[in-house]
Amino acid sequence: MAESLSYTTSFFTPITTIATTSINIPIITYFKPSIRAKKSSLIVCSRRPNYTPNHIPDPNYIRIFDTTLRDGEQSPGASMTPNEKLKIARQLAKLGVDIIEAGFPAASVSEVEAVKLIAQEVGNATVDDDINGHVPIICGLSRCRKEDIDKAWEAMKYAKFPRILLFIATSEIHMKYKLKMTKEEVIEKATSMVAYARSVGFNDIEFGLEDATRSERELLYEILGEVIKAGATTIGIGDTVGYCLPREFGQLIADIKANTPGIENVIVAIHCHNDLGLAVANTLEGISSGATQVDVTINGIGERAGNASLEEVVMTIKCKEVLLGGLYTGINTRHIVMTSKMVEEYTGMQVQPHKAIVGANAFSHESGIHQDGMLKNKSTYEIMSPEDIGLHRSDESGFTLGKLSGRQALKVKLIELGHNIDGKELNDLFWRFKSVAETKKVITDDDVLALVSN
Repeated sequence: MAESLSYTTSFFTPITTIATTSINIPIITYFKPSIRAKKSSLIVCSRRPNYTPNHIPDPNYIRIFDTTLRDGEQSPGASMTPNEKLKIARQLAKLGVDIIEAGFPAASVSEVEAVKLIAQEVGNATVDDDINGHVPIICGLSRCRKEDIDKAWEAMKYAKFPRILLFIATSEIHMKYKLKMTKEEVIEKATSMVAYARSVGFNDIEFGLEDATRSERELLYEILGEVIKAGATTIGIGDTVGYCLPREFGQLIADIKANTPGIENVIVAIHCHNDLGLAVANTLEGISSGATQVDVTINGIGERAGNASLEEVVMTIKCKEVLLGGLYTGINTRHIVMTSKMVEEYTGMQVQPHKAIVGANAFSHESGIHQDGMLKNKSTYEIMSPEDIGLHRSDESGFTLGKLSGRQALKVKLIELGHNIDGKELNDLFWRFKSVAETKKVITDDDVLALVSN
């Protein structure tokens, strides 16, 4: 697959602007980052556009589709009870996600119950601190089967904005060995099930192509054009096995936008897995090529190596807004840490200490060189404020004392503990501190106080 994808310019280089128009939809122009940056203005997260399933009034707005409760729960050992899923859904609403994929109703009786609970409560409640009165869209996954669609509608019809995510595989290997269907049969199944979903009551229909990145381009253009004609409002492009390089994935999205009939009438969504550690990079390249919905999970959990991490995608968009040409989301980033901890607790999936944004070490500094820089100006080693993600450190500087720490960090800790020590006394204490640090990974406040008392 990788060899068959043509070369594309990298994330940081400009390409020709792509413009798409239709009779009913205003002109929307998509830019690569360096072009967008010249035309953009700062937009705050509170300016969430009004929701229309197949159209976003502001082309700079990126919809956040959170699949923690569905794809995230598919991580081995991460299953949750209906009540736990409801609690996380409430927190996702506070976080400001646009679409919550609540689950896969056809999977089990408890899954139907969980999705129904979320649709009834979270799918009708206005988020308290959202000035626009945001109510999240509640989505459920469905195979291209009538019985799946019926169960999805039964569970989600209570939501103010119910969405169904239908999917089918389009790669040769999946069609031949898993589905045992021809291309023609796959296209017919896809279009007929979109039509059936509309007939039961769904007006918001996302159609996802599983393993799209290993599929023939012409088949992608054809099947997407047909499901759009049948009534799909969002089309999803899946890098299901995380196989693409960013430049390959960006080119795929650009090609789909350039060659799919009716593409200007729908939202282009992307769903990237992390098998090669590139899910976030591919997601960013996808939005740079014109996708306006990203599928993500809290802490990056999901099948196998996981999905694109919500916190990493969102904070990259926030930190690199100018380079990305003014792209923004509706996420209230101050709820990130709380959401991360809740998902970690309920799923049992522990966050690695060096995980970007939410790892225990993400805002922690032990090296003396780094600690010295932090004391002089925090921006020397922190590109964002921990408060931006809702992290409040007991130690304002984020210092961890260890064998690599310097005198200044020790002095700051001593002052914090009520001991203003300087000169020869500090020097003697420092070398005794170093001796202890050689035998312990982390020096605690009690260890420092013991050194002082001795």
